[in-house]
Amino acid sequence: MSTQSSRLSRRSFVENSALAFGLLGAAGLAPGKSYGADAAQASTLAATSPVNAQKYATKGDGKTDDTKALQAALNAAATSGPICYVPAGLYRLDGSLTVPPGVTLCGASGGVPHSEQPIGTVLLAFGGRGQAEGEPLITLKPNAVVRNLVIHYPEQTLSEVAPYPWSVRADGELCQILDLTLTNPYQAIDVGSRWNELHLVRNVFACPLKIGIYIDQCTDIGRIENVHFNPNFWTRMALAPRFPGGDIQAYLEKNLVGFKIGKTDWEFISNSFVIFPKIGFHFDDFGHGPGNAVITQSGSDICPVAVRVDRSQPHAGAEFANAQFMGTLEVGPQNQGPVKLANCGFWGTPATREHVRHSGPSSLLLTACHFNGWDHAGKGDPCIRAAGGRLVVNGCEFMDQGKHAITLEKGLKAATVLGCLFRGPQAIADQSGADVQIGLNTSH
Repeated sequence: MSTQSSRLSRRSFVENSALAFGLLGAAGLAPGKSYGADAAQASTLAATSPVNAQKYATKGDGKTDDTKALQAALNAAATSGPICYVPAGLYRLDGSLTVPPGVTLCGASGGVPHSEQPIGTVLLAFGGRGQAEGEPLITLKPNAVVRNLVIHYPEQTLSEVAPYPWSVRADGELCQILDLTLTNPYQAIDVGSRWNELHLVRNVFACPLKIGIYIDQCTDIGRIENVHFNPNFWTRMALAPRFPGGDIQAYLEKNLVGFKIGKTDWEFISNSFVIFPKIGFHFDDFGHGPGNAVITQSGSDICPVAVRVDRSQPHAGAEFANAQFMGTLEVGPQNQGPVKLANCGFWGTPATREHVRHSGPSSLLLTACHFNGWDHAGKGDPCIRAAGGRLVVNGCEFMDQGKHAITLEKGLKAATVLGCLFRGPQAIADQSGADVQIGLNTSH
């Protein structure tokens, strides 16, 4: 093969491979061009992406409704894409968008855009006000992607919060939601209202007002990674109108569920966080059966209920590792699946009574966890109250001096408390009449 033919073949392979992964569009490069010494002078992504939304009459001026124009660009990307690039600007949407199968809706940011510096692509959501069950702002069809942009609801207020439909919904297999900031969504990410598999939600930052992420109807391995729910993305934003003022913490503590988890087979959640929720992580059957999840390096901060497990899959349940909670863990009377926590930390708020309340038939296993700041009211509430199922507390540390640590009540079937560190001689009260084994603990 000649040197020229070899170069052409190699270039064709590289370009086709890059297009398959969306790399040329993300880098601002186009197929068929020479990249070496000319790379520094390559055209920008706006000029070279297979589909540029500006060519379909989008305005990006914050005033003109760009819904139809942007949808036309997305439809074109289904055959000419797969990337639909939306240049920097403010895009008013009075309606909804559907990202066709295999298409990527890509904003101008090279990473996660921040609402404090909204210099990239911003979608202004005006449609659906007052319609929580309406069409989502963005619906992803199978293998569709949305990434690198900001979503803002200019007409949202506080404390008279208006319902809106979901910001982004997955409808099918391998939908991807990447590198987004959502300033003030009522309901942010929906990977539960439609059947789905293999969803990937990564690098999402938001101040959701009702639900952060809803997971359900997932029949194979979803992943949630580096998702952060914090009111700062609304209160500190630079978009107009600015944050309207009001007690956002009080509102969220009465209304927000951070992670709503229903039917899912093998959900992996990592490096994810919510502050000020009513419930941080909520497991239940929302009409399609319960699920199971492994949650690592995550937390729920300053809240009445950090984790509530009402129902989980009987054979798998819910597992937390290396997590932190400033609130209470509740395991409800209908839960069948095991709940396991390893190397987790708990500390309380002024409203905290128990750190753990366990009822019902399931098993709860706590290993190498530490507890601090329960019974803030000084009424004698224990750190752990168990009135059902089975309990294992192993190698845990109870750090409050002289406070009651564990109460075992009627309804408990069996318990083991082994190798724990207490700060008082009356650490355990057994009123259960169950098979209880206690040993190798210290109380100093």
